[in-house]
Amino acid sequence: MSNVETGPAELACGGDPVDPGKVEILDARSVPLGGPRAMPVRRTLPQRQRSLIGAWCFADHYGPDDTSVSGGMSVGPHPHTGLQTVSWLFTGEIEHRDSLGSHAMVRPGELNLMTGGHGICHEEVSTPETTTLHGVQLWVALPDEHRHTARDFQHYVPPAADLGGAAARVFLGTLAGQTSPVKTFTPLLGAEIVLDPGASLRLDADPSFEHGVLLDTGEVTFAGTALQRAQLGYLGIGASALDLHNPGASPARAIVLGGPPFGEEILMWWNFVGRSHDEIAEYREAWEANSDQFGAIEPYPGGPARLPAPPLPAVRIKPRRNPS
Repeated sequence: MSNVETGPAELACGGDPVDPGKVEILDARSVPLGGPRAMPVRRTLPQRQRSLIGAWCFADHYGPDDTSVSGGMSVGPHPHTGLQTVSWLFTGEIEHRDSLGSHAMVRPGELNLMTGGHGICHEEVSTPETTTLHGVQLWVALPDEHRHTARDFQHYVPPAADLGGAAARVFLGTLAGQTSPVKTFTPLLGAEIVLDPGASLRLDADPSFEHGVLLDTGEVTFAGTALQRAQLGYLGIGASALDLHNPGASPARAIVLGGPPFGEEILMWWNFVGRSHDEIAEYREAWEANSDQFGAIEPYPGGPARLPAPPLPAVRIKPRRNPS
């Protein structure tokens, strides 16, 4: 998915986690995704309060969205560098095409992971059959030694693990005895958890990881801290277990993210992840010049047009770091 903001902030991200045991609440902000009626998404990463959880650097949460009202997802060809995109749906269907030649459908419970590396472009359009669109779109920053890697695309359907009062689908990393075979360039955790009404769940955790829990539906407490819908609870390194509880009368669903502190400062602007203002400016210029760096795809007939890059900020933005 693209960040289609017309005036995207330039963010330098990195830093140390907060003390273990303390859950930090990240509230979402509403961002229009674009299209004729602008489908709104709720963005929890990055923000001033926190910019990274492990290598997870971007989190959009959307829906349930009535596509007859919003027009659904309609994002034309756009570029990426220095990152992997992670698409995960709860409801609906999205058609994906990229300059590697991938043509795939994004469906509920199925992971699509695209590696941008040196440069890739793709487009995403919800299918005509989709009446409700609901899911998350996540980005993973690539470490310096791998950020110019070749384009790649991976698809994986994780099994649903019965945890007794809960179910888990582990799409990246290892959790609850399940391991995803999908390749990443830093250790990562990504999973969907569904908790039955009144259920409590304790999951073994890697204490070298920092973790985030993004609440989609229902009620959940994370390490004793209540989360509201669309909030992301952050827990720093040192936790050997993740405690989740559903105090409500209906099922609750959450996305669990994790990874060791990234340890590198990155610069994010629009759909690029780089290391300096000048590098981001070069990426923008290459995209505007139709450079082979990103390859090319044919837009959908009658579909969304190729996205032009917004103007760069007039001034350099000072580095922004996670609080220590």
